[in-house]
Amino acid sequence: MSSHRILRLAIPHIHLQNQLSKELGISKILAQVLANRKIKSIAEAERFLRAGMNDLFSPQLFSDMPKAAALVKKAIENKEKVMIFGDYDVDGITSTVLVKNTLVSLGLDVLHHIPHRITEGYGLNKEIINFAKENKVKLMVTADCGTANHKEVEGLRQANIDVIITDHHEPQGVGLPAASSLINPKVKNSGYPFRDLAGVGVAYKFCQAISGSLLSEDLDLVTLGTIADSVPLNGENRIIAKEGLLRLPDTKREGLRAIIYNAGIKNKKFNSTYVSFIIAPRLNASGRMASAELSLRLLMSQSYGEAQGLAKELEQFNRQRQKVEAQILEEAEEMINREMNFKEQKVIVIAKDDWHQGVLGIVASKLADRFYRPAIVISLNEDLCKGSARSIKNFHLFDALVDCKELLDSFGGHAHAAGLLITRDNIDDFRKSINKLAHDRLNLEDLLPSIDIDAELALSDLNESMVRGLEVLEPFGMGNPEPLFYTRSLKLKGQVQSLSRETLKFWATDGMVTCQVIAFGMAGLLNSLMQAGSFDLVYTPKIDSWRQEESLILEAKDIFLK
Repeated sequence: MSSHRILRLAIPHIHLQNQLSKELGISKILAQVLANRKIKSIAEAERFLRAGMNDLFSPQLFSDMPKAAALVKKAIENKEKVMIFGDYDVDGITSTVLVKNTLVSLGLDVLHHIPHRITEGYGLNKEIINFAKENKVKLMVTADCGTANHKEVEGLRQANIDVIITDHHEPQGVGLPAASSLINPKVKNSGYPFRDLAGVGVAYKFCQAISGSLLSEDLDLVTLGTIADSVPLNGENRIIAKEGLLRLPDTKREGLRAIIYNAGIKNKKFNSTYVSFIIAPRLNASGRMASAELSLRLLMSQSYGEAQGLAKELEQFNRQRQKVEAQILEEAEEMINREMNFKEQKVIVIAKDDWHQGVLGIVASKLADRFYRPAIVISLNEDLCKGSARSIKNFHLFDALVDCKELLDSFGGHAHAAGLLITRDNIDDFRKSINKLAHDRLNLEDLLPSIDIDAELALSDLNESMVRGLEVLEPFGMGNPEPLFYTRSLKLKGQVQSLSRETLKFWATDGMVTCQVIAFGMAGLLNSLMQAGSFDLVYTPKIDSWRQEESLILEAKDIFLK
C-alpha cells in the first residue's frame, strides 16, 4: 500500500470512555469507538447498541402515506389492476418483489415492469404509459424511482391512472411530480424523520402501512437492497441490516437459498461483506449484462429446481460481467494515464465508443478508488451517451451535476453515485465545467486518500474478549465503518507466507506480544516488508475460525514501512 495516505487519528475522549465503560460494562476501546461515531451520552450509546425493531419509525409519519393507503384500499374494493414499475439494480429489484408480493397478498391483480438498463434506461418512460392504458391499469406504483419523472407521471395522471411514487432519490430542480401520493424521505415536508432509507426501505414502509403488519419476514429482502445500495448503515438502516442479516441464513426464499448455496456461503455467519461482494453482484449481473427480469424471477421463485437453474444462469452472467469489466477498466486506465493531467483535472471524465453500459458504474467506482478523485465513465454512441459517476468523500456528486445540468440531457443519483445522459457534443464542455467546480470545491488534501483511525493501541491491548465486544457495532458499511486501529514500531517474527489472491500472512511483534497478521492484496510488499527494520500497522482485529479453533488475527488495511 502507498505511504502517502493521510492518517486521521481520533482524539481520545477519556472522560466519555470511562463513563460509558463503567455504566454499560463495555471496554474502553469500544467506548472510544462509540465516541468516534459521534455518540455523546449513555442514552445515545444504549440506543445504538440495543436498537431493534421496536425502534423503527412508524410508516404513518410519511405525510403522503394516508393517500397511498387510501388508493390501495380503493383498488382492492374496485378490483382495479395495479402495476409496479421498478429499477434494474438490487435495490430496485428487491423493492419490486416486496411491493408485488404485498399487493398480491391483499388480493390485487398486479403487473410489474423492470426497464432494460440499455434499451430503456432508468425510470418511467413514455412506452409504459401506453402499456398501462392498453392493460387497463388504474394504479401505478413505482419502486426506487419516479421522483425525477415529471412528464411521465403527468402522462399517467392524464390517462386517469393514479400514481404512488416510492423512491429515495434526490428531487431535481423546482417542484415535484404530480403524483397521487409521493413517498420519499428526501423531499421537502415528507414528514419522515430519517432521510437515508434505501429505495427498498421506503417500499418496506409503504408495504407495512398498506398491510398493517411489521413484515419482519421480509427483512431478508430489505437488507439486501439496503446494503447493496450503499446507503449509510446508521439509524434505521442499521436496524434493518442488523435484523435482516440474522434472517438471511435461514431465508425461506428458494432463490436466495440457491444463490447462497452456489456462492459457497451456506452455514456461514452473515455480515454486510457477504451481501456487498457475494450476493449483490450476482443479483446485479443479469441487469448489467441482459435483463434484470431473471433476478426478479429468481427472488420470486417458489420452486427449488427452478431457483437452482436461475441461480446458475446468474453465475454465468456474473462471470461474463467480470470479463467485460476487466477489459473496460484496463482501457480506461490506459486512457487516463495517456491523456489526463491531474494537476489541471480533479475529476476524471473519460468516454469511448461502445463501452458496455452495464458495467460503467463498477468501472467508475474502481477508478475513483484507484486515483482517489471523482470518476465519470461514458459510453459513446450516435444518440445520447450514457455515463455513470462515482465520487470521493468531500465532493457532492449530485450537487455538481445540478450545477452542470444545462449540459446534460438527464441525470439522477446521490452524493457519491449518479447516472447521466449527455450528447457527444457536450462531453468536452461538461468535462471543463465539472472540473471548474471541482477546482473551487476540492483542495489538495481532499484528493489524498485518508484513513480514519479509532485509536492507537499496543498489542497488549488486544484480546479475544475485546474483539468480541466490538462485534456489537455490526453490521459495518458506509456511515458505520469497521473499527480501525494503529500500532507503531512492529517487527517481523519469522517468515512471510505468500498465499493466493495476492495475500500475505505473517507474525508481528512489539518485543513483548506477538500477533498474526493477514494482508489481503498486499503481495507487492513482500520483499520490502522482509527488508524493513520495522513497520507501523493499520488494522482491524478479527477472530479467525479455522477447523473449529478460534484465534486473534489482525487484518491489515495499510502497512507503513520504515
